[in-house]
Parts: sequence; C-alpha cells; structure tokens
Amino acid sequence: MTTTTKYDDSTVDEGYQRGLTSRTVQMIAIGGAIGTGLFYGAGGAIEKAGPALILAYAVAGLAVFIVMRALGELIIYRPVSGGISEYADEFLGRFAGFSQGWTYWAVWTTTCMAEITVAGKYVNYWWPAIPVWVTALVALIVLFGANLISVGLFGRAEFCFSAIKVTAILGMIIIGIGVLLPIAGLGPDVGPSVTNLWNSGGFFATGFTNALLSLQIVMFAYVGVELVGVTAGEAENPRVTLRKAINSVPFRIGIFYVGSLIVILSVRSWKDFHAGESPFVAVFQYIGIPGAAGIVNFILLTAALSSCNSGIYSTGRMVRSLAQRGDAPTGLQKLSSRQVPLAGIVLSAVVMALGVVVNVIDPEHAFAYITAVSTVGIIVVWATIIICQMMFRRKVAAGLLPESDYKVPFAPYSTWGTLVFLALVVVLLFFDEDGRIALLVGAVWFSLVGIGYAVWSRTGTAHDAVDKTLH
Repeated sequence: MTTTTKYDDSTVDEGYQRGLTSRTVQMIAIGGAIGTGLFYGAGGAIEKAGPALILAYAVAGLAVFIVMRALGELIIYRPVSGGISEYADEFLGRFAGFSQGWTYWAVWTTTCMAEITVAGKYVNYWWPAIPVWVTALVALIVLFGANLISVGLFGRAEFCFSAIKVTAILGMIIIGIGVLLPIAGLGPDVGPSVTNLWNSGGFFATGFTNALLSLQIVMFAYVGVELVGVTAGEAENPRVTLRKAINSVPFRIGIFYVGSLIVILSVRSWKDFHAGESPFVAVFQYIGIPGAAGIVNFILLTAALSSCNSGIYSTGRMVRSLAQRGDAPTGLQKLSSRQVPLAGIVLSAVVMALGVVVNVIDPEHAFAYITAVSTVGIIVVWATIIICQMMFRRKVAAGLLPESDYKVPFAPYSTWGTLVFLALVVVLLFFDEDGRIALLVGAVWFSLVGIGYAVWSRTGTAHDAVDKTLH
C-alpha cells in the first residue's frame, strides 16, 4: 500500500556530507547530459534521420524538460540522494520504489559500459593497436578509485570535466559559425552553408519515419540530465541550488544539442556522417584546422570519462538508498571513512566490468547493444517521475501535503503529453532492430525485478527497514 507519511530528510541521508557547492551542482547540471550519446551516437542518428534529427532533439528535449520540472517539484518537496526511487516508494508503493531504484541503477551501469566502450574507440584515434577492452578496463579502474576518495573530489573532477565539455561545444559552435559566414578564410572555399539543411534531399531527407526511429538514439543522448536529482543529498542548500539547475535545462538543450547540430549539419552535408564516427571530429577534419581533430577527440574522450564518473557516483548512492529502505542487503549501506557509499560503489563497478567483457566478445556491436538497453530503462524511469509528480499533486489537492511554489508548467496537459510521447518512443522501438533487442532485454530485466521483489519481500527485511526509516 502507498504510504502518505512524509520522510525525514536527515534520516534518509544520514552519514553524507553536503560537499557539493552550488557552483559545482550548476556545472554538473550543465555538463551531466553532454556525453557519448551526443558526441558519438549522433553520427549514426544523422545517418538515419538526416537534418530532421535537429527536430527530433528539439521535441525530445521539450519532453525531457517537463520530466525535469516534475523531478524538481518533487525535490523541492523532499530533497534526498535516492530521490527517484524514494519518490516512487512514497507515492506509488513498495514495488515501485524497489523496481525504479534498481532500474535507475541498471540504466547508469549500462550507460557507464557504453562510455568506457567509446573511450576505447577515442583512444584508438591515436593508438589503433590498443584493444578497446583494455582502455575500457583501465578507465573503469581509475574512475572507481577516484569515486572512493570523497564527494568533494568527485565534485571538483566533474566540474572540470563539465567545463571542458561546455567550452568545447561553445568553441565548435563559434568556429562553425565563422566557417559559415565565412570569417578570416576559415574552412574550405565551397561546401559549408545553411542550405545543407535542406538541399541534400530536403529536411526529411531519409523520410519522416526514419526521423521518428532516430528517437531511440536521441533519448539515450539525454540520459544524465536527471543526475542533479541524485546530488540532492550532498548539495549545499539543495532546494535553492537544484531549482536553479533545473531552470537552466531549456538553455542547455537549445545550445548544446540543437545549436551544435544545426552548425554541424550546415558546415557539412548529412550524407558525410556515418555510424561509428563522431560528427564533431569529422567536421573539424573537414574544416582543415591543424591539430583540431585530435584536440576535439581528446575532449570527446574527456566527455566519455566524465559521464562514467557521474554514473559511478549515482549508482553508489542509489544502491545505498535501496539498502536503507530494505530493498537491498543491509551491508550495502556501508560508508567508508571518507563518507562515500563504499559497498554500493564496489558493487556497481564490478557489474560495470561486464562492459569490458562485452567489448572482448563483440566490440563491433557493443555500443549499440548497451545504449539500446539504457534507453528502455531511462524511459521507464522518466515516466515514473511524471506519474509520481501527478500523485504528489493529487495529495496536495487533498490537503495531505503542502502546496509547492515550483510547479510543472501547463500541468497536467504537459505531463500527460510527455507520458504519451514516452509511450510513442517505446512503440517505435518495435520497428528498429536494436530497439527490439532493447525491448526484449527490458522485458527480461523487469521480469527479473518482479521475481527479485517477490523473493526479497518474503524475507521481511524490506518492511522492517522501511519502518525504521519512517519512524
């Protein structure tokens, strides 16, 4: 049965330090979702959808903004580090909290697998003889060690990573605009023009259907935008800090996703981009700036490592939150002497090592398999956030919870519309080979979650633990 009891923030996050400054959280919010999905996956998405990919990113970005505002409304009500599963547990019941917590953990675990996979491919730009799995393993070990030191170190590292990514994209946009004007003779004499957006077969060059099917890759690119919700338990003054971070979402989407794609697809025809290569590196090679492609490749490597760093951070906190509510073994609540969730981070890193195994077995298709699985999981998690917000509003209307001053714009129409959009993306997965694989794996995953909950709840541990948390 769904509980209406309001949790005590200090109990849920007991043991953590609020070591993430407002500036750090803001930068994590800006750079959190800028990673492999945009820098690397966009190559295949452009090949599939053509210039219409810009519209796909814009529409999906609007839906993501509504999800973030829904999450923001819940965070303002109760800021906790295990937010997504905590809210599902409170508003939708015990099974929802269990399933969404472990699903969000699985999303970030597989996302990290994808990031270390692509990190290996970026290293191959300089040293093609190094196997992808070797780089993936080294990256995972280094980031695992960094996350064990302190949340403050994680915050400083992520601030630097995000600053590099943001600076890189802004630099690419400025140089791209210079090529298009042109300014000071940048780029080739012919070719770059905004007319590339419609001259090579039209805006929907590959058909409207392919534009829809590209949403699978597009949605994966936005994985991480919700990461700021996980920082709630360790952020200074979270209700103020996270409100500012969420309000910046439209700006981030407009500049870093839509803006960068407009410039890239104007500088070079969509026909010149292909799956398996970064469109950002390809554009700078085309422009002909000496050493630029190598510099950009380094930045993209940094972006992949940044996303994996965030994934290790979030999964460790989620596992501890699950253990505190009795949805995981109590031993996973353990904090290290440096006040980081040691047991949760170790468990997550061990599972992430499976990504290394996938790269050994099938390096050619590893990225496609892993991103497909992440997409299904994050869609379910985002839909759950929306539904939790709806249940929150019902309880507010009934006088059971206090009114919020941070409401979702145009709700409930915007929230219902977002749910319909997310359902459409799931339906579209049936028409794509990688999507069908994702749905199959997703069905297996949720079946395992259901079985796991049935077995775990019989032990009585879950109910005992949540009673202690509530009281």
